[in-house]
Amino acid sequence: GFMGWYMVKSGLSEALMKEPGAVPRVSQYRLTAHLATAVAIYGGTIFTAAEIMRQHKIATGRFPASDAAMLNNPVLKRFRIASHSLGSLILLTLLSGGLVAGLDAGLIYNEFPWMGNGIMPPKEELWSDRYVKPNDKGKWRNFFENPSTVQFDHRTLAETTATLTTILWAYSRNLPLPKNARVAVNTMMGAVVLQVTLGISTLIYMVPIELAAAHQAGALALVTSNFWLIHALRRVPL
Repeated sequence: GFMGWYMVKSGLSEALMKEPGAVPRVSQYRLTAHLATAVAIYGGTIFTAAEIMRQHKIATGRFPASDAAMLNNPVLKRFRIASHSLGSLILLTLLSGGLVAGLDAGLIYNEFPWMGNGIMPPKEELWSDRYVKPNDKGKWRNFFENPSTVQFDHRTLAETTATLTTILWAYSRNLPLPKNARVAVNTMMGAVVLQVTLGISTLIYMVPIELAAAHQAGALALVTSNFWLIHALRRVPL
């Protein structure tokens, strides 16, 4: 609640309200922070609900012993770690999308895979002096305030996420996974294909509201499928 108010407050300046036809703009930092708190609440709810259902099955003797044995198999250790690591990357990609939205960075370079004359903008555009503050002389703000850099970062993170998700899915094909975990990893693969399609479509059609909203929903679906997989891989006491 507080983060929502804090975000909105950033777009309500006195000078802006006096300017005819002005469009309020909220801080991309506060927008992304608001998104992060929403995802944290959502994730906590998902994990809590899933754990309650699992514990109920265990308590009533309805959790399959064969599934418990598979989950305690040491061969799943690497896959479990990889699923957690991929989850961190998915969340980072999602949060970078908050910066894209806050800066309207999706309204430039409306093409894929190119960005102008190459796969990335010119170095002087990505690493511009325009965003350097006099008090620190640092160019690091390009990562958060330069629309070209923010879009390039989001593209790179999204492409990496899609690639690693595909690799993880392929790796899972030969693993002894319980049915719940198998369905979760397959769902995650489907979600990433859908999300990439929505992301590219949103970009090349210059961010229509319908596609942008669908892209946000796709991000939530991908995060949910990863949360599902992570929980489905938790060990169960034999």
